Amino acid sequence: MFDPPYPAGLPVGPGWLPAERTEPVLFPYDGGVVAPAPVGTAEQATAAVDAAVAVRSRVAALPSRVRRAVLTGVREALAERREELEHLLVLETGKPLADCRVEVARTLVTWEAAAEEVARPHGETVPLDLLPAGDGLLGFWTRRPIGVVVGIAGFNYPLLLASHKIAPAVAAGCPVVCKPAPATPLATLWLVHLLRLCAAEAHAPAAMVQLVTGDADVGAALVTDPRVGAVSFTGSAAVGHRIARDAAPRRTLLELGSNAALVVAPDADLDAAVDAVLRGGFYASGQACISVQRVLVVEEVAAAFTERLLARLGEVTVGDPRDPGTRVSALIDRRATERVLAWVEAAVAAGARMLGGGGTEGTVVRPTVLADVPDGTPCWEEEVFGPVVCLRTVSDVDTAFEQVNASRYGLHASVFTGSLRTALHAVDRLEVGGVVVNEVPGFRSDTMPYGGVKDSGIGREGPRFAIEELTVTRMAVIRP
Repeated sequence: MFDPPYPAGLPVGPGWLPAERTEPVLFPYDGGVVAPAPVGTAEQATAAVDAAVAVRSRVAALPSRVRRAVLTGVREALAERREELEHLLVLETGKPLADCRVEVARTLVTWEAAAEEVARPHGETVPLDLLPAGDGLLGFWTRRPIGVVVGIAGFNYPLLLASHKIAPAVAAGCPVVCKPAPATPLATLWLVHLLRLCAAEAHAPAAMVQLVTGDADVGAALVTDPRVGAVSFTGSAAVGHRIARDAAPRRTLLELGSNAALVVAPDADLDAAVDAVLRGGFYASGQACISVQRVLVVEEVAAAFTERLLARLGEVTVGDPRDPGTRVSALIDRRATERVLAWVEAAVAAGARMLGGGGTEGTVVRPTVLADVPDGTPCWEEEVFGPVVCLRTVSDVDTAFEQVNASRYGLHASVFTGSLRTALHAVDRLEVGGVVVNEVPGFRSDTMPYGGVKDSGIGREGPRFAIEELTVTRMAVIRP
């Protein structure tokens, strides 16, 4: 059981408010209790926005050196607790330890990058005298904090996703209210506690970062509050679309779902492509929005690719996520497991062929490979968010690209090819936020612009790009 190293309750206002009730966070692998977690209310969400509004001007006026000191301090505090955070993430998410180690490493990069970006937002002068009315005028613009930010994170990478909401907001000079997923609040509570300690050391207000847990009522109270300047959300497309409607006309950054595709061209290194499917399709037990879900293989290499993939499927170890060798473990809860199994059954009933895996091993969905999954089935059209990969043979690369683009999603896609012409053709043709050549579509550097098109969202994360989203231009026009 996890013994929280932070106060009881919720970090709202300058201190911690008591929660009316708690609910246990459960270890997805065996259902054991990890720790009780506070459950917030809509009233506490409103109180958090009240407190954020009260310190908005003070946070916006914090010198760059103070904001950088806070961000750097958080990075150092997290690094000192690295192993403890890794093991906590295993317990509350059920993700394999290998993936939780990656999450903490990426979190450290995110805070370091945000600290580096503090000094970089700047404006420019504008030639106002392009029209006669502008003769003699001086014009320039600067970037200003957008105001209170609401950050809502998903359950699959709770520490990292919260960091991508909180760190850019702090860097931009915006107070932020974070809402973690109900199933995985513990690491984020610890993160916010550490940040508030670092803020105190830098003589910054504690209410520059707050956290409220809870259900949809808490989220609605946050995103519909007219005093909020921006909402940053990571989660499902359906919820993201509702947030965009509820938050309007405030700015929204939406990192939503996908059904990421990997294209195998005739000149691909097949062993590398197989390795990418095994790594990219099953990491985090498939609970990643850019994990490999659709694999489109040009028919002249389809048989060889499939044979090599199935020969190596047994390398994907199933088991206890605390074991360093485990690669696939339990999904976040039983409901998620039942949904994934039902989608696989529906695909087979519609004509798909089960090539490997299927069913469960204890509480764990086995790494599953389907072939010939028809259009219109959830396993092909929607985001499975589980350890399921769907193979389809296509006549040529152009057909593959057309089928990648036929999806309502467009986050990341990858192509394996030995041809620079094909690689550049992919960059030009694929309607996605990121095209990855000869690597998994799940590759993400936390300093690059990350986001999607179509139903995969709007806006871009990565500290530099998120800071731009969380600031607004202010134009100055001066007649000397």
